Amino acid sequence: MAGKVAAPVRMTVPRVRGRKGEGRLVCVTAYDAPTAALVEAAGVEVILVGDSLGNVVLGYENTLPVTMDEMVHHLRAARRGTRRALLVGDLPFMSYQAGPADALRHAGRFLKEGADAVKLEGGLEVLPMVNAMVAQGIPVMGHVGLTPQRVREYGGYRAQGVTVAAAARIWQAAVALDRAGVFAIVLEAMPASLARRITAAVACPTIGIGAGPDCDGQILVFHDLVGLSPVPPPFARAWADGRRVFAKAVGRFARAVRGRGWPPRGRGAALPPGDLAALDRLIAGEAGRS
Repeated sequence: MAGKVAAPVRMTVPRVRGRKGEGRLVCVTAYDAPTAALVEAAGVEVILVGDSLGNVVLGYENTLPVTMDEMVHHLRAARRGTRRALLVGDLPFMSYQAGPADALRHAGRFLKEGADAVKLEGGLEVLPMVNAMVAQGIPVMGHVGLTPQRVREYGGYRAQGVTVAAAARIWQAAVALDRAGVFAIVLEAMPASLARRITAAVACPTIGIGAGPDCDGQILVFHDLVGLSPVPPPFARAWADGRRVFAKAVGRFARAVRGRGWPPRGRGAALPPGDLAALDRLIAGEAGRS
């Protein structure tokens, strides 16, 4: 039909794999329907419902307390706001570390609830879980470098791979994950030189966050990106001053209420004059009987 606009292409796991080498894959976290719709409309191709929601939405100190039920709640919300982007669900702490059976059960639940793929953290120690999920057709995204679920082990959120031995372990983990069949790997908080070497060594796309410019894509936490995080990580950049913008809007509302300037008179629903007169008579009658 002449003039018909083609429907936007939905991002899929094979399409993500096909973006290897471009360096242009755009990924952002989202934890609810309006945010997912907003970032998708802005051109984001991969949306991660990250367990970072523990820090930026639920008020936890870190990601460790986040539960499967909390992840599913936010996954379902983000799914309702997503039409084209690939939606990836983060497997929370201790939902997969116990072994392949746990990993399969929880990853399967994510897919049943609307995820297109799952993400898990770790290297050689998670290979049995990755193998089990890939064998059952569950698309898996890996995550190496700074893995926040090990924050207690690290003693805080610290860059990883800053010694030769540590860098070699991360490189080996990424290569092993790639061979196990992950469709992408997040590289977090590591030297750009290491991320560049990993990107060259693996067949799947790499997605950087604090890992330099040579990855196949980049991801940021939405709240860091728009300036809503009070203390963003040093490798993030706020592309807007969201806290100031929102605080200013709420402050203007508060001043308008206190100054009796909101809402304006005559705005909203109204009774017709005849009905209003009938209501006044009814009220007067009730008042007379009391």
